[in-house]
Formats: sequence, structure tokens, C-alpha cells
Amino acid sequence: MADTSDTRTPAQIEADIKRRRETLAETLDEIGVRVHPKTIVGDAKAKVVSNIDHTLGRAYVGVNQALTNAKAQFVDEEGAPRLERIVPVALVAVGLVGLLALSGSRRRKG
Repeated sequence: MADTSDTRTPAQIEADIKRRRETLAETLDEIGVRVHPKTIVGDAKAKVVSNIDHTLGRAYVGVNQALTNAKAQFVDEEGAPRLERIVPVALVAVGLVGLLALSGSRRRKG
């Protein structure tokens, strides 16, 4: 059988009860803050913002890499333009703009 006698004094027992009440009150306050709607909404907003920042960061890196790759197609390592690639692209662009302009003027007439 276990010994159920308590060798603590009444003052020690009261001090222990007081400490436990304070600890319990702190725990309940913390739980109250955690389950408060403003806290839940704030946490959700922070998570969404973090996810958006992460996604935008990845998109920025991807776009930056794509632009660097595109630039490398039209500029050599020293920064000089690669005319053998720029001229054909420019001619195609001018041709497309001309076709669009012609198409637009035919629609207005007809």
C-alpha cells in the first residue's frame, strides 16, 4: 500500500496550490489568445502572405532566368549584339505589324 501521509505544511500546500493556479491561468490565457478569431485570421493571413511571397519569388527567379536566356540569344558574352539573330527576328516583327495594319485597314473599308 502507498503511503498517503503528506509531510508538507499547510503553508507549503497553499503555496503549491497558488503556483498551480497561476500556471493554469497562464495556460488558459495562452489558449484564449490562440483560439481568438483575430489570432486565427491573423495567422491565416500571415500564411497566405508567406505563400504568395514564396510563389512570387519563384516566379521572379523563373522570369529572370528566361530573360537572361533570351538576352543570351541576342547578345554575345562581351555584350555585343548578334546581328545574325536580331535581323531575322526584326524582319518577322515588321512583317507581322504590317499584316496587322493591313488587316485593320481592310476591316474598316469593308
